Amino acid sequence: MGKKTLEDYDVAGKRVLLRVDFNVPLDKETGAISNDERIQAALPTIRYLLDHEARLIIMSHLGRPKGQVVDSLRLDPVADRLSALLGQPVAKADDCIGELAEKAVADLQPGQALLLENVRFHPEEEKNSLEFVKKLAALGDIFVNDAFGTAHRAHASTEGVGHFLPAVAGYLMKKEISALARAGKRPVRPYVAIIGGAKISDKILVIEELMKIADKIIIGGGMANTFLAAQGYDMQASLVETDKIDLAKSLLDQQAETGKAFLLPTDVVVAKSLDDAQGTIKKVDDLAAGDMALDIGPATRDLYVKALDGAQTIFWNGPMGVFEKEAFAQGTNALAQGVADSAGYTIIGGGDSVAAVAQAGLSEQIDHISTGGGASLVFLEGRLLPGLAVLEEREDEPA
Repeated sequence: MGKKTLEDYDVAGKRVLLRVDFNVPLDKETGAISNDERIQAALPTIRYLLDHEARLIIMSHLGRPKGQVVDSLRLDPVADRLSALLGQPVAKADDCIGELAEKAVADLQPGQALLLENVRFHPEEEKNSLEFVKKLAALGDIFVNDAFGTAHRAHASTEGVGHFLPAVAGYLMKKEISALARAGKRPVRPYVAIIGGAKISDKILVIEELMKIADKIIIGGGMANTFLAAQGYDMQASLVETDKIDLAKSLLDQQAETGKAFLLPTDVVVAKSLDDAQGTIKKVDDLAAGDMALDIGPATRDLYVKALDGAQTIFWNGPMGVFEKEAFAQGTNALAQGVADSAGYTIIGGGDSVAAVAQAGLSEQIDHISTGGGASLVFLEGRLLPGLAVLEEREDEPA
């Protein structure tokens, strides 16, 4: 990876400031954690630090409190769940800076863990305010970043503190970068990229980058509608980014020049409304005014799954349709099964794709499920991740 990791420092007795991504989903009625996968993903790093007698200070955000204290977004449920998973108590401070945090850190003994309050209760966090950064950094001796899901944000707790403390990667950060490098800089070929979701505008840069790297690109979801509109099909009733039709034409022209496969739907499932209990299958040539394309059709499903044959690397981000509705989930489910059945190295990034695979009970058959959809796209675009860039570089081993 080229970056130092938590194993490069003696952490015994040291105050280790660990940034994790505990932005877990909460039940709207009870406030309880409904899925703890992000907490589970950080456990190897946390356990290593505690086993090596670090005085562990954990930072995270939760939700979007917009710089205000929001009681429903306090991290108390996270501290309770983490305590249960670790089998030891995790103390919780009611702030992430100031006297409350400083006293909690001072009371911390080697091998013990403390969870600071939601860093986004302070507006200075997202602004990467220097004074706020200094207050956070003063709590630790070493900074470990294990929050890949926020590594594309230059916030105080993800990037700022790395300028004031020795900064290294945790195990999850290392795992994410190593896996995603296989879908970016050094894929084993043939390499198939599946890109779905609602909008081209969200994924322009990653599509352009994948056009250089991947051998085949499969397009689905709402963004496929904009490409189909660019080809002259009647997509007026469907989700289409009309201001991106010229861009779609340009991308299609670029792809034609490369000679690589760029697969678009040949048939779709249409309905007059999202509330329709079932859709109608139509070839894209037969679409008419009022037809709302909400999923890829059976011929396209077969085409897309067939395109995965022999793939040695598969990257998937974004569903093929409105998979939350059973009537329009078959395309996404078919791709999920196809990816799971592949003998190649499979990577999934993006909340909807991850949810679709989990919903189908196929998560265990995927080689790598990224904890950061946005961060994974930024990485594949070839752009700098601030939370990674700030980490110390590993020196070359002597010859």
